Order: sequence, then C-alpha cells, then structure tokens
Amino acid sequence: MTQSWQKFGIKAEFVERVKLKMKNQATKERIKELLDGVTKYDLQDRTKVRRWVKQFAQILNEPLTETQENQLINFVIAQKIDPNNMLHLIKLYTMFR
Repeated sequence: MTQSWQKFGIKAEFVERVKLKMKNQATKERIKELLDGVTKYDLQDRTKVRRWVKQFAQILNEPLTETQENQLINFVIAQKIDPNNMLHLIKLYTMFR
C-alpha cells in the first residue's frame, strides 16, 4: 500500500529515520516548541513551511537536498492541515505510525 508521502517522492528510508529520531523525547519537545501556535494558514504558507522544514532537518540532523526540501514542503501544503482539528491530527498520526 502506497503511503501518501510516497506519492510526493519522499523515501521510506527517510521517513523511518525521522520516526526513530522523533522517539527521542528531547527532540520531540524541540519540534513541538517550534510548532506551538501554528495555524492552518501558516501551514499553507510556502515560505513558513520551508523555514520549518529547514529547522526540523537541522534538529534531526537530516541534511536535505533542494529536491527533498521541496518534496516535504509540497507534501505539507497538500495535506491542508488544520492543527486545531483533531481529525486532521489523527490522520497525520496514522500516516506516520
């Protein structure tokens, strides 16, 4: 079964490495702090999403090519995530379980 992130060219190996690194509580907290107060409009703003992707890559020590960066940005924007909608958050959670 193809995951939605694979449709954007994001590699399974990358996702697995990130999932493993996100199990570290300190890392998870740093990411959560950066996203505190983010709105659905922020998550549709390419400039803001690009900045977060770069910050997350640095925190996770995952160097990204420009292509990978664009794949991640396109994926986030395509999800039309509303961080205040519990169903959206559950959908994201199940994507990366």
